[in-house]
Amino acid sequence: MTIETKMNAPSGANADARAITAEMMAAFEALKAANDARLDEIERRGAADPLVDAKLQKIEASLDRQRTALERLALEQARPAIGEEASKGDTEHKSAWGAYLRRGDEAGLHRIDFKSLNVGTEAQGGYVAPPELDRLIEQRLMASSPMRQIASVRQTSATVFRKPVSLGAQSAWTAETGSRAETMAPTLDLLEFPAAELYAMPAATQTLLDDAYADIDEWLAEEVEQSFASQESAAFVTGNGSNKPKGFLDYDMIADASHAWEKIGFILSGGAGAFASSDPADKLIDLIYALKSQFRANARFVMNRRTVSAVRKLKDGDDNYLWRPGMAGESASLLGYPVTEIEDMPDIAAGSFSIAFGDFRRGYLIVDRQGARVLRDPYSVKPYVMFYTTKRVGGGVQNFDAIKVMKFAAS
Repeated sequence: MTIETKMNAPSGANADARAITAEMMAAFEALKAANDARLDEIERRGAADPLVDAKLQKIEASLDRQRTALERLALEQARPAIGEEASKGDTEHKSAWGAYLRRGDEAGLHRIDFKSLNVGTEAQGGYVAPPELDRLIEQRLMASSPMRQIASVRQTSATVFRKPVSLGAQSAWTAETGSRAETMAPTLDLLEFPAAELYAMPAATQTLLDDAYADIDEWLAEEVEQSFASQESAAFVTGNGSNKPKGFLDYDMIADASHAWEKIGFILSGGAGAFASSDPADKLIDLIYALKSQFRANARFVMNRRTVSAVRKLKDGDDNYLWRPGMAGESASLLGYPVTEIEDMPDIAAGSFSIAFGDFRRGYLIVDRQGARVLRDPYSVKPYVMFYTTKRVGGGVQNFDAIKVMKFAAS
């Protein structure tokens, strides 16, 4: 007797992910075919057919949509259940906070000793949000911010996070019974990451606040996420460190052959505002191997979508494409290393630093000061209720050997 068996059909998010991945692979094959046709046309006629260029743009747009859909599915699967943490908290604590958000009732906050800000009066300063809301905001920012996903993130209660870094300890060889001269003390550098204030002012209608079924914490976290994420992303890449984090592209740049601490080393692309006209992959390989071996294992490329569009068309000497699309939620890869798209990276232009490569987990540090703060304001923009929400965030490079960049210049 034989028993027939069959695999369960994939369902839900897994089925969607597989379908999108299949579409992406088909689109990538179509992109390669169209780009090959474009290159043949350039060789034969000296210029590309506008129809082929238009087809290529449509395929690229399709690939971008499919990638975005995959990322959205991955975020939905990774997102924690709303209210899961809050349900474990104290009922009175949650009730008092809800009463403040919905009706402006501060009596419950005073009764359970909610912490008000230490500037001005409570009515002017607002209140430190409960840990549940603070964690919900951080979880959403982690899911929506590319830099938070690839960098190190630390929590601190101080306004400035200080990290000592060893620049090398002195040592020497000696025989088993030989004399040992005193070695010099190790050289240390103290890195400082001040936490700057980031704020948002989402507005709600009183109808929403009166709706008992509306999760106000979830709504507030979602509104704040959208505002905070865009500001953070720009600051982590290009911020100047003045009342904001210092972006990794704002540090002094120096040719990698002369690399020094507190500077970011760069490799030239070989072309003025472009890749080298011949063997462009060689410069990307130079960028990879500018990084020390201990950082390459977890390294990745970082660039914006327009640079990705240019890189997708590059080939090696054997006529193979350097780009490989991601599979089922995994990052796309370039020369075997994952690629993270960050829109705040600059476009390719003369002298631009449009591609970064490195171990960002070891190279860049994001510092979150614990305690988001909320001030309820029903007066400034009637009939809406504004929620002035602030959190303190800092950031900067913590290891200057772990990140390299490509400068688009010939010399």
